[in-house]
Amino acid sequence: MRIDLVIESENVFTGTSDAAKPGAIAIAQDRIVAVGPRDEVHAFVRKENEGGELPPVRNMGDALVAPGFHDSHLHFFHSAIYASPLATTFLGENEADCVQRMIEFSKSRPSGWLLAQGWREYRWNPPVLPSKASLDEAFPSRPVALYSGDAHTLWLNSAALAELGLDRTSVPPAGGSYDRDDEGELTGIVREAAAMELMPKIMGSFTDEEVADAYRGFFARLAENGVTSVCDMSLMASPGLDFIRDDVHALLLERGELTARVHLFPTLLEDMSRFETMRATYTGPMLQAPGFKQFFDGVSSQHTAWVTEPYTNAQFEGDCGRPTVEPALMRSYIMAAASRGYPVRIHAIGDAAIHAALDFFEEARATYGPLPDGRRNCLEHLENFLPGDIERLADLQVVGAVQPPHITLDPGGPERDLGQERVPLMWPFRAMLDKGATLAFGTDSPVVDVNSMSVLYTAVTRQDPETHAPCGGWLPAERISMAEALRAYAQGSAAAAGRERELGTIEPGMLADLTVLDRNVLTCEEDDIQKTRVLATFVGGRCVYER
Repeated sequence: MRIDLVIESENVFTGTSDAAKPGAIAIAQDRIVAVGPRDEVHAFVRKENEGGELPPVRNMGDALVAPGFHDSHLHFFHSAIYASPLATTFLGENEADCVQRMIEFSKSRPSGWLLAQGWREYRWNPPVLPSKASLDEAFPSRPVALYSGDAHTLWLNSAALAELGLDRTSVPPAGGSYDRDDEGELTGIVREAAAMELMPKIMGSFTDEEVADAYRGFFARLAENGVTSVCDMSLMASPGLDFIRDDVHALLLERGELTARVHLFPTLLEDMSRFETMRATYTGPMLQAPGFKQFFDGVSSQHTAWVTEPYTNAQFEGDCGRPTVEPALMRSYIMAAASRGYPVRIHAIGDAAIHAALDFFEEARATYGPLPDGRRNCLEHLENFLPGDIERLADLQVVGAVQPPHITLDPGGPERDLGQERVPLMWPFRAMLDKGATLAFGTDSPVVDVNSMSVLYTAVTRQDPETHAPCGGWLPAERISMAEALRAYAQGSAAAAGRERELGTIEPGMLADLTVLDRNVLTCEEDDIQKTRVLATFVGGRCVYER
């Protein structure tokens, strides 16, 4: 064995304990081959390289060397496009402010579709839904599409509706809806599956090279944040229209430009041939297709998450949201996947969706046994539980893939929508870990940015990464330690991708994916977490980013 690189630091966090210790890491090709005290590792290196040149040594001083971060849930296509010059992002202060921002953006994009992402009407003053009228005044003939911050709603102008072939006679697909005024006219607000169905038509105006450039830029953003692996999640319920652009990832891999490991999760449907082709094609360590993704409900803020009891601020009698896929159909999808040993990841936010999904996973496990080769089913987002379902999540070995910055996206929203009685069972990270569940951290980008320090900060403080509110944290009893957060962001996410046997810890035999931070976040003050910067990012022992 020839050792290619040694990395050493006063603070090495392997992920196998709660503390960082002085040590060194020896890397051969793309794997870690030795970890431990400096003198022991260097003695090992001298023996292995006896008679040959010794490898370079990267001394990181007192910087924290930790397992590379793994974003367990993002939407690569949208994240890349909205982070590129092809589109823009903003929350906006109100409807008029958003329109003015689009006018300014249009100066840099003189023709074609105008795209933006990030608006959340419940954060506006006043908190009311927008309509096509304001966009029509500014853009009477040019199509404009603004994707909501939660990625579940589109706000379109009349030119966009016409371009997409929508009028008052249009019928939305199952699991989606078109908002209408009292006269039955479309307002320009399109929700859930209906919005997702339209996105490929809107995004189809970009060339493949424009998309590839956007992907390169987003990979650079990930590396700057110490992210060494991602799970690219389906955002549609139709075959081939789920924005899993495996062709772009494969192109970048061929050109040596893939700087993070990518795990593809296309849409789970009756026809599994697209996934099976991906799974057979992408078998290397940098690009794989481990399993499926499906949607079971929407989001609480729009009353589209499926809950057991009506929303506290119900808009009509029996306002409990609804499943986006009929439960019987979802069950058949999950059972079919389990029969072939394929893991499934289900978007389930409301307590009714979580409970039903766990029922199906339980039945699949009882019928076909645990998934092979360490694969795990996952539930995505998990915003509010029924009592007892946290323990079921752990017992069934279903990974809870969560996004800590979501906790504070809508201040007061959980109390407004679900009421005080249900709030204690929302984003219960501490309770999930105490019951033995596996947490996997991510961002759901572009819903929130891939800022790794915001993920860690919110997980350990339960405070908003920008405003640092509320004081003491929202449901502070559910705070977790930094060591637990780092493990969720590495080992837990590796479990969600079915790769915990080779990713997520700094141990011999594991892939050499590392992030180097300019301070020890395990011991620093909470207020200093977000001041932390990534000094270097290594993927398979190759430095893909250096500050």
